[in-house]
Amino acid sequence: MTADRPAGDRFRLCALRKRIFSPGFGEEQAAATNDGTSVIRISIDAMGGDHGPEVILHGLDNVAQRRSDVRFLIFGREEAVSPVLVKYPRLAGISTFTHCEVSVRMDDKPSQALRHGRWKSSMWKAIEAVKAGDADVCVSAGNTGALMAMSKFCLRTMAAIERPAIAAIWPTAKSESIVLDVGATIGADAHQLIDFAILGSAMARALFQVERPTVGLLNVGVEEVKGQEDVREAGRLLREAELASMRYHGFVEGDDIGRGTVDVVVTEGFAGNIALKTAEGTAKQIAEYLRAAMSRTLMAKVGYLFARSAFQRLREKMDVRKINGGVFLGLNGIVVKSHGGTDDEGFAAAVELGYDMARNKLIDKIRADIDAFHAAMPTGRVGQRPDGEPTDL
Repeated sequence: MTADRPAGDRFRLCALRKRIFSPGFGEEQAAATNDGTSVIRISIDAMGGDHGPEVILHGLDNVAQRRSDVRFLIFGREEAVSPVLVKYPRLAGISTFTHCEVSVRMDDKPSQALRHGRWKSSMWKAIEAVKAGDADVCVSAGNTGALMAMSKFCLRTMAAIERPAIAAIWPTAKSESIVLDVGATIGADAHQLIDFAILGSAMARALFQVERPTVGLLNVGVEEVKGQEDVREAGRLLREAELASMRYHGFVEGDDIGRGTVDVVVTEGFAGNIALKTAEGTAKQIAEYLRAAMSRTLMAKVGYLFARSAFQRLREKMDVRKINGGVFLGLNGIVVKSHGGTDDEGFAAAVELGYDMARNKLIDKIRADIDAFHAAMPTGRVGQRPDGEPTDL
């Protein structure tokens, strides 16, 4: 950074890195593409993740090659970002860059990140661009706890939503499903589980283009008498509401997630995170078993050559990069968390997930579903039975 350049100035980097552009990029210069399609503006924390700008900007260039209706607002340290960005002229031509003196480290505690990075870090600035209306979605591969803390502080939770959730895309035997919460909230009462069901069904409609996605509550059994009181109460209220935006399936068990029994699986963050990490570990374990088996003997190696196309399809099905990206739901804006250790294609997948959420107006769908649920409840309030008697909430 040059000494006379104030922090926060925005630069679009061309090959010679000389031209200075105003912050009006998102409102005037990128309102629409040549064919009239509205542009999706994505703010990027370029300093997040294990590999920094090298992987992140490569991933953005991958997206730029595939989509003509996207523009990027990139935030980070100029000395780290500029040498990489000039390698991608296509990306530089559809991006603005804002220098930020501070970057959040992967090992920072959320409180530390807020104390030292609020108002001035690349992570905060990327989130703030969504709040200001300069960007439609924010994507970061940075510290998960810090990103959630800053997102909640900057964007705030939606009205009637108590806590945000992190939603993950889950590959299934049928296709894909959404599982939430996978780590934002430890423990959840019936009210919060219903919030998660509303958030997840809206995301399913935005992502899968399903008019009425099926929703299930993760439980220790499918019978109505099983499970904790909060889970049973949430199931009763969802069943009675009969929402037009979702079809409540009932309780589902752990093995139903991989089967694809429902489009949306709802649970609290402790169980959801364990399920996610278990699935990731199991996929790696199976891959190691296959690799060891295929290289053990000469006949096994020959057999692999004949079955190579089948193994390639299996590898593609189990490629976690394609489902990279956890969406923070329940905030007044869209934030996507990429895995910190992913490569360029993995980060591109997270960016395109955010693109889909913004293009299909996820926030509008969530607000409409919240209003519909509360209108459908006889009491207008979760936690009270139709006869007026309070529940255990």
